[in-house]
Amino acid sequence: MHSFFIKAIRLVATTGIVLSLTVAGRVVSAQDHDHGHEHGASSGAPSALALNQGRKWPTDASLRQGMSQIRNAMEEPMPAIYAGKGDTAHFEIRAKRVNEQIAFMVQNCKLDKDADTMLHLVLAEIIAGAEAMEGKNKKLDRRGGAVKVIHALENYNRYFDHPGWRPLNPGKF
Repeated sequence: MHSFFIKAIRLVATTGIVLSLTVAGRVVSAQDHDHGHEHGASSGAPSALALNQGRKWPTDASLRQGMSQIRNAMEEPMPAIYAGKGDTAHFEIRAKRVNEQIAFMVQNCKLDKDADTMLHLVLAEIIAGAEAMEGKNKKLDRRGGAVKVIHALENYNRYFDHPGWRPLNPGKF
């Protein structure tokens, strides 16, 4: 079951990345996010985010850079997103910026296997949100996709140690 779960997360992550990078003329394969880890059945794939024995998961410079850029892409339009005033181009631009950073993180990630497994849960939500912002999700509209990305960023802050991280604070809108 664990192996299936990890493969499903990789498929979701890779599919979103492949779709966004194919347009740019570049294809990322599933092996690009393998990191040489062994995600065997013994490591117990989580179905929900959890802390690392009560502590936040460590991050590396590439992850911090990519997540900060995603955060920045989502910060400016938050009032419009929550007011329901974002237009199609507005969401597509944000989705493009998010997808670029996902691709960067996938290529440069150097987390240990347990932190990486937790990160996949956050990235799967971000990718699903970006796809909705692009209009590629029949069950979630563009605004809902943006909210999904913002929620994933809240989870990233809650579960990952990112010195200097500034939460988006969506509750103020």
